[in-house]
Parts: sequence; structure tokens; C-alpha cells
Amino acid sequence: MSHFFAMLSRMKYINRWGLMRNTRNETICEHSLDTAILAHALAVLRNRRFGGNVNPEKAALLAIFHDAPEILTGDLPTPIKYYNPTIRTAYQEVERMAEDRLLAYLPDDLRPDYKALLHQETAENEELLPLVKAADKLSALIKCVEERAMGNAEFLRAEQTIRTAIAELQLPEADCFVEEFLPSYSLTLDEQEG
Repeated sequence: MSHFFAMLSRMKYINRWGLMRNTRNETICEHSLDTAILAHALAVLRNRRFGGNVNPEKAALLAIFHDAPEILTGDLPTPIKYYNPTIRTAYQEVERMAEDRLLAYLPDDLRPDYKALLHQETAENEELLPLVKAADKLSALIKCVEERAMGNAEFLRAEQTIRTAIAELQLPEADCFVEEFLPSYSLTLDEQEG
């Protein structure tokens, strides 16, 4: 009996933004889908507008699995995770152990197919990981924009910090998304339709 897929299904129970007052909770399952859609979009933008040649489907697949270790670790708030280098290094070790544990839930013959999806820091994924990282940040930014649109000022500072972090990535695809697509997230359905 293998527990791998049943463990992955637990992503729907892990809430994000634990230190923040939310108008609507977000799980890592929802976040992973949003990040996959955004990673795919960034890869398409790279290919169509910025002379790239990357695989959008692989970018989406990496994004689906990017937070899978949080099934076992929970979602550690960013201010804690990055508080200092010692904590960051220790947390990376904990994440690596969680990745290994998830892989161990698979039958031996399937592990090679999932290893690069869980252990993402590989040469094979090197070109796509900046897009997945940017998509992860864009997903967080969209959450902040949506919370602010619902009148929740709790996310205002996070929104400013994430906007800065995205700009610092210096990825033209991410900058393009922020300029061309992000404004729509502040609109009502009627405004988007009209």
C-alpha cells in the first residue's frame, strides 16, 4: 500500500497566511493551482515575448509540487522562515527531510518520476525555477490585492513587500504580468466583463 497520493490530497487542509486576518482562507492546494497557472503563463510569456524556449507544462507541474513538503511541515510564515540565515538553513533541511519522506511513500519504481518534482533544485529544473519562484510570489501578491479589495488593510504591507520582491527578481515576464494582467484582479466581475 502506498500513501503518496493520499498524503498529497492533504494539501487542502494546510492553510496559508496563518499570522494574518483573512477575509477568505487559502489552502496550499488552492495556492499550488494558482501558482501552476501563473508559472505556465510566465513560461508562455517568456517564449512568446522574450525570446525564450522553455516548457510551460513543466513549469506548471513544478509549481503544483512546489509546496508539497508543507503537508508535513505546515506553512511556516515568511517572517519566521527568513528571520536569519540559521533559521533559513534549518528550515531548508526540514523541507528536504519532508521531500524525502514524501518520496518514501511511493513504490520504488515510481520514485524516479517524482524525485525532480519534489527535489526541485536540480540542473534539469534550473531554467524553470525562477519562473516558479516568480509565480509563487505573484500568487501571494494576488492574494494581497484580493484581500485589500475586500477592505482588509491587514495585507497592505505584505502587498508592498511582495511587489518589491517581484521587481527585484528582474524577470521581464513577471514585470509584464504585473503591468498587463494584475490590475484585473482588483475589478469586479461586471467590470471585467464590460
